[in-house]
Amino acid sequence: MKSPFRDNMSIKIRLMSGNDIAMGPGKADLLEAIEKTGSISAAAREMKMSYRRAWQLVDTMNACFKKPLVEKIKGGHQRGGATLTPTGSEVLRQYRDIQEKAEKSARKDMQKLSRQLVS
Repeated sequence: MKSPFRDNMSIKIRLMSGNDIAMGPGKADLLEAIEKTGSISAAAREMKMSYRRAWQLVDTMNACFKKPLVEKIKGGHQRGGATLTPTGSEVLRQYRDIQEKAEKSARKDMQKLSRQLVS
């Protein structure tokens, strides 16, 4: 999601669960990539991160919510993959809605503030 502010200004929302980041901008991007590619490894490649890192993020998200956000699909002739669960799709949608509302709400103040930045 492209921010409506200058390139060097954005609002980043993090949903915490204890000491863990349950959802944030990078995790939302990862969920979108998994949804698009049908694979954690393909999503990781698309985001230029290791499979191990992507799996750690998925594991944290799954542990932070009452129901998992991503489920692995067992392999076979067509190999395995991953998909968002209905909960994962809903959490992603809600997170993006919150992000959009926060940016709309702060737009004028952020534009005023950005005029005071050097670059």
